[in-house]
Amino acid sequence: MILPGPSADGTSGSPGRRTAVNAGLLAGAALFALLVALLAALGAGLAARGTGELRIPGAGGTTALRVAALAALALQLGELAGARLARAGPVPRGWAFPAALTGAVASAAQIALLAAVSGLDVTTVYGTVEGRLLLAMANGFLLAAGCVAMNRPSWALAPLAVVVGAEALRAHPEPYTPVIGIALTVVHLTAASLWTGGLLYVLRTTWLRRADPAAARAVLARYARLAVWLFAALAATGTLSTVRRLPADVVLTTAYGRVLIAKLVLVAVVSALALTARHRLRHDRDAGPPARAELALLAVVVVLSAILTVVPDPHWLSVR
Repeated sequence: MILPGPSADGTSGSPGRRTAVNAGLLAGAALFALLVALLAALGAGLAARGTGELRIPGAGGTTALRVAALAALALQLGELAGARLARAGPVPRGWAFPAALTGAVASAAQIALLAAVSGLDVTTVYGTVEGRLLLAMANGFLLAAGCVAMNRPSWALAPLAVVVGAEALRAHPEPYTPVIGIALTVVHLTAASLWTGGLLYVLRTTWLRRADPAAARAVLARYARLAVWLFAALAATGTLSTVRRLPADVVLTTAYGRVLIAKLVLVAVVSALALTARHRLRHDRDAGPPARAELALLAVVVVLSAILTVVPDPHWLSVR
């Protein structure tokens, strides 16, 4: 599932060639970031086109802020897990502190946006269920940032657990059996965050240790063992949530169904890329291209997951 050794960046050769390759990579990354931002801004509206569902006020802004919060959670949990997998040796600079602050700002900004689109004042929004949950998320991220600032990153697990729980409560649990729905979301969100954030941290670690292929390979092997369990948890909880949440008769006629199908297709592609990278790693081949593609598509999956929490619940269009 990961980047391998020294040649993974593809920048060997003369200084001029390396500069040209790096410039091309930066341009490609910038273009990809722009496309992801456009998907976050327009995705909910495009998915709902022709479905007859009501337009969600501020859908683009809400999606973007939820993407930021989910990415912040993934970066923090991934860094905590990745640091344990890395063990001794060079490790990348931590991103947990800025990620936590970003998550806090994104959560608080959702309260302000909710007030703006609803016509209520911020104090009133604080009194709503969603307002209280978003406030809990913002405070959880701030506490996590404080733990990192005090050089006690493992203490951040408790406030991050609050963030996960609040997001699970907020993200449309099934109304008829909410406890089961919340539990499924907690496991799914945790596994997805560890997979995405952990992969990013491990890729950064193996790049730092590229001069010692054996050390880099050991980190990859430890992550691969964890990733198998994460994928199993994601597959199980995702399947159960889909069966419980999406009526079969509206799979193609609701925004939720369309976005979910797109997400499932991407997850299948990501899984294939992960298996390809792992196969290449076992045979001492360059696993860089499929690993980087896996991480890029996981970023798109995060956006689609955020869109799923914005579009309407599909049950109201079901003929059941």
